[in-house]
Amino acid sequence: MKKIVSLIIFTIFLSSVSAAQEKIIFKFTENELSELKVRKVRGADAKTIYTIGKNENGNYLKAVADNAASGLGKEIKIDLDDTPFINISWKVEKDLKGIKENTKKGHDFAARVFVIKKTGATPLSNKAINYVYSSNMNIDDYKPSPYTKKSIDYVLSTTKINLDEWVTVKANVKEDFKKLHKLDVKELDGVAIMADTDNSKMKAISYYQNIFFSSE
Repeated sequence: MKKIVSLIIFTIFLSSVSAAQEKIIFKFTENELSELKVRKVRGADAKTIYTIGKNENGNYLKAVADNAASGLGKEIKIDLDDTPFINISWKVEKDLKGIKENTKKGHDFAARVFVIKKTGATPLSNKAINYVYSSNMNIDDYKPSPYTKKSIDYVLSTTKINLDEWVTVKANVKEDFKKLHKLDVKELDGVAIMADTDNSKMKAISYYQNIFFSSE
């Protein structure tokens, strides 16, 4: 499968996950959602609304961002030597057609999953790859965030091909850090989810399911 990347700095929150050749990141239960703190992006007028739903494949997270921006994060250690691949199932019901996502004024995505490596004493020193579901770019496009070069937006899915349908993608995070940040990362420090529309002032609706790391 193809890949993508992008960033935003989060103060991530601690949570334990079982170790194996497959490492589940989010369970998407009401209990988990109530324990996660929502991190609002500075300057945003409102928070993204996150709710839990269920379909034939299990629980999912629904995100509604209406001129809003906030994320859910976990501080979690991921051994990229054992499980370098991130797997994401997601869907965008309402996208953000017409914006320029590589500019500050249009830097919004209906769905993002950040993978974060601590590289200094403060969150501002973190390096991140922002895997995105783009409304306007192509799969495998990647660019630094217009706000910081420490975060790279990498497109894994696009509504130009898949709108309002579930898509499952896979990316080799270890190889992507080498490619995008010139870093040999053996261990990740956090994973975060975000849907944001605070720059475009538009509305997006997206869904997340089955986010995990695997050995292949």
